[in-house]
Amino acid sequence: MNLSTSYKQILSLSVPIMLGSAAQNIIVLSDSIFLYHYDSVDFAASGLVGVFYLIIASIGYGFSRGGQIIIARRNGEQNYKGAGTDFQSLFLFELALGIVLFLFLQYGSSAFFRLVINDPKILEKCIEYIYPRSFGVFFSYLGVCLIAFYTGIARTKFIIYDTLVLITVNVVLNYVFIFGKWGFEPMGIAGAALASTIAEVVAFVVFVGYMIFDQYNLKYELLSVHRLSIKDIVNMYKISIPIVFQSILGIGSWFLFFSFIENVGRQELEISNLMRTVYLILSIPCWGYAAGINTLVSGFIGHKKRQAVMPMIIKTTKLNLLTTLLIALPVVLFPEFFLYPLFGKEDMTLILLSKPYMPVLLVILTVFSVGGIFFNGLIGTGHTQTALRIQTIFTVVYIVYSYIMIKEFYFGLHWAWAAEIFYWAGITIMSILFLRTKEWHFLKF
Repeated sequence: MNLSTSYKQILSLSVPIMLGSAAQNIIVLSDSIFLYHYDSVDFAASGLVGVFYLIIASIGYGFSRGGQIIIARRNGEQNYKGAGTDFQSLFLFELALGIVLFLFLQYGSSAFFRLVINDPKILEKCIEYIYPRSFGVFFSYLGVCLIAFYTGIARTKFIIYDTLVLITVNVVLNYVFIFGKWGFEPMGIAGAALASTIAEVVAFVVFVGYMIFDQYNLKYELLSVHRLSIKDIVNMYKISIPIVFQSILGIGSWFLFFSFIENVGRQELEISNLMRTVYLILSIPCWGYAAGINTLVSGFIGHKKRQAVMPMIIKTTKLNLLTTLLIALPVVLFPEFFLYPLFGKEDMTLILLSKPYMPVLLVILTVFSVGGIFFNGLIGTGHTQTALRIQTIFTVVYIVYSYIMIKEFYFGLHWAWAAEIFYWAGITIMSILFLRTKEWHFLKF
């Protein structure tokens, strides 16, 4: 990996990851759009259950991010066999984890939904979705292993093609299964779950095929049987587990937020679901740059170029902020034009109801664009325990604020969604303060 702090290096690594790292977001987005045009109850339920499944997906993704950081460090040290061994350890761990989560989704998720959902129709739709969707957890978890490996060695181009396969299959099958085309019965939200699961299977098979025939991988000895030491697995676990808890805290708090909104009313839930969908679309650049900065920071430290880390994080932040504002400003200023093709029916009622809250979303995206990069730069140093402590503090603030502003004193969705602003502002400040110290210079793994 030829590392530099140039904008070209940052873009060449981050742009392909924007699609790959946002795959689950794109699936949820596709489901939401088709279900909006199918039935309002299915659409409202998809917002809640979609966030719930993102929590499940984020567990596997969190472990893959830890593996990615270690693979990038080994690659930077030119320890190629070690990078291959770390990949195999990650793959086996994710497989075992996928089995555990599949069993939970099949046998424990319905009891969980009954604890947090009041509306019986929303509850029924959530359960309809989660059962067929649970079969995709294996391919989701193993798929992010492949992405972690290619991101860790800074060869991300194929991620674009594989994600396009995932999106294409998902969109086509959503149309077929949700609305009942080509001889199928209309399945609604259950059809969205089945389409997403099949799409993940196809994308995984395509990626494995590419990986087997990729001659560049020979030096990593991926198809050889490596001796997997307990020390390596424990090392990966120590790096990964804080990232996993960060993901659970972040998206879990979002799930609580949506459950609070569901208790307010179905219209508020629909508006928040639309805002969530727009948020997912417009935050795709940030997730790509964030995954890229993990690899770059870890790779530079492996090359013993710690002095280049902060300039690179600052450059990436500038790129991310510019990219995000370029795509967000038109959508926020003219939602009727940009959102009507996705969420317009006979009228634009939902879009017009959501329009007053779009400026809040723009502020959220601005703060997130800065904080997301500094926070993931911190994670890339390997100080995941520090990152977890920072996120835990502000997740508690987020949940307490949301509870007060929604459950106790409901002042409207403006103040409810402002929880995201305070959350990311706090994380941004703490991440910058830590990175300005030299404590992270001396961590080895």
